[in-house]
Amino acid sequence: MTYNHITYVFFLFMLYFISCNRNKEAVLQALAATVNRDPTASNYVLQDDSYLIPNSYAQFKLFTLSKESGRNTAKYFINTYPKYFQKDFAEPHIPCLMPETLELEIEEVSEAALIERIQLRKVKAAVDMYDQLQQSGTPLSVDLTNDLLDLICLYGDQDPAPEQGSDYMENVQPSACDLRLKQIWVLENNNAERIFHIMPERTRRSYGALIRGMVKYGAYSKAFDMYTDMLNNRLTADVHIFNALITAAPEVREQIQEKWELVLNLLKQMAKQDVKPNLLTFHAVLRCLRRSRHLAKVFSVFNEMKALGIAPSLATYNLILGIVYKQGPFAKGHTEILEKVLDEISGKSFTPQDPDDGMISADTYFSLLLETHRPFVYLIQSSCCSWRFFSLLCMMENIDVVLKWYKELIPSLYYPTAQGMRDFLQALDTDNRLDLIPQIWKDIKQMGYGNMSDMVEEILSLMAREKQSPESISNTILMIFLIQLFFFSFREMLNLFKPNNRVPPESLMNDFLASIKASNKAQQAVELVQISASFCLPVTPSLIERVQQEFELTEEQRNVLTALESSADMSD
Repeated sequence: MTYNHITYVFFLFMLYFISCNRNKEAVLQALAATVNRDPTASNYVLQDDSYLIPNSYAQFKLFTLSKESGRNTAKYFINTYPKYFQKDFAEPHIPCLMPETLELEIEEVSEAALIERIQLRKVKAAVDMYDQLQQSGTPLSVDLTNDLLDLICLYGDQDPAPEQGSDYMENVQPSACDLRLKQIWVLENNNAERIFHIMPERTRRSYGALIRGMVKYGAYSKAFDMYTDMLNNRLTADVHIFNALITAAPEVREQIQEKWELVLNLLKQMAKQDVKPNLLTFHAVLRCLRRSRHLAKVFSVFNEMKALGIAPSLATYNLILGIVYKQGPFAKGHTEILEKVLDEISGKSFTPQDPDDGMISADTYFSLLLETHRPFVYLIQSSCCSWRFFSLLCMMENIDVVLKWYKELIPSLYYPTAQGMRDFLQALDTDNRLDLIPQIWKDIKQMGYGNMSDMVEEILSLMAREKQSPESISNTILMIFLIQLFFFSFREMLNLFKPNNRVPPESLMNDFLASIKASNKAQQAVELVQISASFCLPVTPSLIERVQQEFELTEEQRNVLTALESSADMSD
């Protein structure tokens, strides 16, 4: 075997070993590690169709939203009409690519039919089947009834919308959709409460389903009433029940101190009932502190969490920083807090443990970075964070560092907004690197910002700061831009000088003529001379001579220049 064959066999063996001993993505991660990222290429998510690769932030946002919308639409049709998508092309069979079985198969009234409806998350059908089983006198196990209660409380006594999927009960923070169902939950004797009250045996799980459902859908006072009833029946709560009640605590008290006292009381009851808190318990407490503005108590809560051996997640740090910065940006004396958070996060990987782990505030981290002057590479993963990160670089770093990140981020990870490009132009101006503006203009035009008047004005004001040599301009995109901008309507542009009592300087007219010469537009050169003559500029004879010598003119154009030359001689 040759050396290449041995290498190939060894590589296959390593892939097999990784796939057997690592997670599902290990092989893909190993393959990805063998190549470097191309900073000049678009993100891999956008490379399905080269024609549709976006050039601007607006196009990027439209593309990604459209792509996700298309996925959701396809999933909806596949799962709604599975009989039309039964042919399996994949070899071997890939279950996740096939339609979910959402149609009911068991029609008779039976316990199996109820189980099927619960598994398929058919809330109304499950409740109807339960009622039919009750009427027929069929005994049901407590566990099965609790499964039904979990389903009803999870989806608010309504069939889930197709996009809800398999949301889990621990997320007791109500969404906009949840709030629409709040009025359904607060109705007396709804299906959840009705089934609960006719249960022959009510367990802690039964109470927990109702309490967590009530908190999820805004029936906070009823949740505490249910907890009191549970205690009266000599049952103890579990950590999930306490987490829901702590979340609801700020909603049932008006005064800030009363809110905190209720949270403390619940924590004491946890200790009395020998219930160990988890990460979500401390997150519920921190959310209460964020609303109650108890800044001093945040650190004792965080220290207590670490003392119990509970590792923080990204949501933990986001909550802490949110509380700190709610007191005002860059609260004096709290720089060390930000430094500690940076040290805690740096070099660590996090697995999602809280629904809010994926909802980190870009403003929070931007404030953190601005205070500590320590940029983080991982913040560039989302567009919002990328914009903040890049703007921060433009404000605080020298132009060499800004250019390094500009080349590294764009367009593979970040499509700058118009404001981001303005920040970049200001950074170029600060470090006196106006020689780069022609190159940056090409990017600005490609991103779709070339027609924005304020962007054009910014470019022109920077270029007007100092004289540009024709050699450094004529071969650039900026030169083409200036020609297009001024000489498609340069009569109107130059005529703006008169109402403002301004006279075009000689250098400007010479620059215009040099630009026209670069594009070899004889008619534009003649028109420039006419404008110069209308202003009675001393440079007019010189312009006439240059146009006659440097351009190939028609007989009509020569006659126009001769007439202008005669007029100039008479005025002298």
